[in-house]
Amino acid sequence: MAMNRKIWVEGNEISVILDSNQEYISLTDMLKAKDGDFFIADWLRNRNTIEYLGIWESIYNPDFNYGEFAIIKGQAGLNSYKLSVKEWVQQTNAIGLKASAGRYGGTYAHPDIAFEFGMWISPQFKIYLVKEFQRLKSDENNRLKLDWNLQRTLSKVNYQIHTDAIKENLIPQEITGQHMAYVYATEADLLNVALFGITAKEWRDINFDKSGNIRDYATLEQLVVLSNIESIKALLIQQGLSQTERLLQLNKVAISQMRSLVESKAMKKLK
Repeated sequence: MAMNRKIWVEGNEISVILDSNQEYISLTDMLKAKDGDFFIADWLRNRNTIEYLGIWESIYNPDFNYGEFAIIKGQAGLNSYKLSVKEWVQQTNAIGLKASAGRYGGTYAHPDIAFEFGMWISPQFKIYLVKEFQRLKSDENNRLKLDWNLQRTLSKVNYQIHTDAIKENLIPQEITGQHMAYVYATEADLLNVALFGITAKEWRDINFDKSGNIRDYATLEQLVVLSNIESIKALLIQQGLSQTERLLQLNKVAISQMRSLVESKAMKKLK
């Protein structure tokens, strides 16, 4: 169990923990507000309590053991009847109650059940418990909204800061004489040079510490352009253009399309 938070109800500190993405409220802490001797086992042996727990589990717990529940329900209320939280959980596979040891040890209950237990403390205690728990959730939701808005604002700021650098890096350079003179073994490398200005092998030699290939590290804009020039390449082959001529044409298309994409508002919304 982790993420222990606190709420205060009528001067009593009560733990609220998060376990497996589900919140639980400490019944052990709630008992501090009860006048006189009172134990969780006293509440658990009551027939009305068992019926309530059984209904709750039947709604929220697909693995609830109805056979064992029926046996427990038949004994509930008898003077000789005794049942611990641990026994209840083990026998019925219940998820609404938890008995834990360690740092946050004690008995914990799902909020629905903890509110019901609060009535055994007093009606007034239950009302304040519900109120404080709702306040806790409201505060957490407000913090999440604030964090989300902050992250969104920072993302926008960072995007603006890097816009010029991105444009410079994404827009392909015009093909040089060295690239035109080279005979490319594969059409894939022809596309790589037209868009990235480098062959797959050259990229691997430079980025020897990275896994994958040059296209695995391409941006969204580059992948869009890559798909487009791949289709255009097929048409250029049908037209009988030489490899050098295809390279020049594809490079021009890549430069033109990339300039359009880095300015595109639609592409910015996709990021």
